[in-house]
Amino acid sequence: MGKGAALSNGVVKKIILSYTYVAIWIFLSFTVIVYNKYILDRKLYGWPFPISLTMIHMTFCSSLAFLLVRVFKVVEPVSLSRNVYLTCILPIGALYSVSLWLSNSAYIYLSVSFIQMLKALMPVAVYTIGILFKKDTFNNSTMGNMLAISVGVAIAAYGEAKYDSWGVFLQLLAVLFEATRLVMIQILLTSKGISLNPITSLYYVAPSCLVFLSIPWIFVELPILRQSSSFQFDFAIFGTNSLCAFALNLAVFLLVGKTSALTMNVAGVVKDWLLIAFSWSVIKDTVTPVNLIGYGLAFLGVAYYNHKKLQALKAKEAQKKSQQADEEAGRLLTERDSNGSSDGKKGDSQA
Repeated sequence: MGKGAALSNGVVKKIILSYTYVAIWIFLSFTVIVYNKYILDRKLYGWPFPISLTMIHMTFCSSLAFLLVRVFKVVEPVSLSRNVYLTCILPIGALYSVSLWLSNSAYIYLSVSFIQMLKALMPVAVYTIGILFKKDTFNNSTMGNMLAISVGVAIAAYGEAKYDSWGVFLQLLAVLFEATRLVMIQILLTSKGISLNPITSLYYVAPSCLVFLSIPWIFVELPILRQSSSFQFDFAIFGTNSLCAFALNLAVFLLVGKTSALTMNVAGVVKDWLLIAFSWSVIKDTVTPVNLIGYGLAFLGVAYYNHKKLQALKAKEAQKKSQQADEEAGRLLTERDSNGSSDGKKGDSQA
């Protein structure tokens, strides 16, 4: 009875912790998105400089990651050669910097709710790029699912009250670069056995992002910032915004480390619906019935995609356990045969 109660308490505690990690991640992800929108939107805080904002984030995250890795030694640095850094980390840093720049730029032109709807195309982009780079195999059922998501997003775009072609172009390009980055992580890092958690990722990738972002910043935003002499750097706004961005990376580390990447994908769907509701009720963005019908279709497609991934993971885990059981049985049989053989030899020698 006591054993069962202890086991039950352990399961309950694990469930509560998992939901806590999910809630923290949703809250921080929600906060960073709304905070970025507030800063960049001309009608709100009115500082439409996405490259500068991203560079502030990268400077802050690089500094904190350096302190956590090198000074406080919270996590161990991964040993990377110069060749690996130049051929693997730098390309990922370049893709990440462009993805962040474009996605933050989209907040100037589009509503938070519509951006979340467009982000539903991420599985489509990852799957398509995975096929192009031969990391995924073409499957009719999966491609049909991807088409359903795409149609849903197209319907949502058709129903958008404040549609902006340039904003949509920026967000779709951001999705494309982010999907390419995710596939390149598999090709350049995972395939080589290099595993980076969010802190070590920031430690290695954020400085390279800062360097890549500085190139367009010099030509695009620096001349405008020089002309606007009235601007005063608000440490409270940009400091808390950067702290939220860094805390979000830590939350990803906790969520994926304590649950799974699939849990984060499912939690992401919940977060998207919350952001759409918040955008409509608080920010007063217009969300039309056609928007909701289109995103509802895309949502079902993403949910089915996550379900199929979960089934595949379960099947893989079951196969792994079965293989381990077979190996263990084979080892026991070998040991028994070997013991029987030695006993037989012993009897012969005594005779």
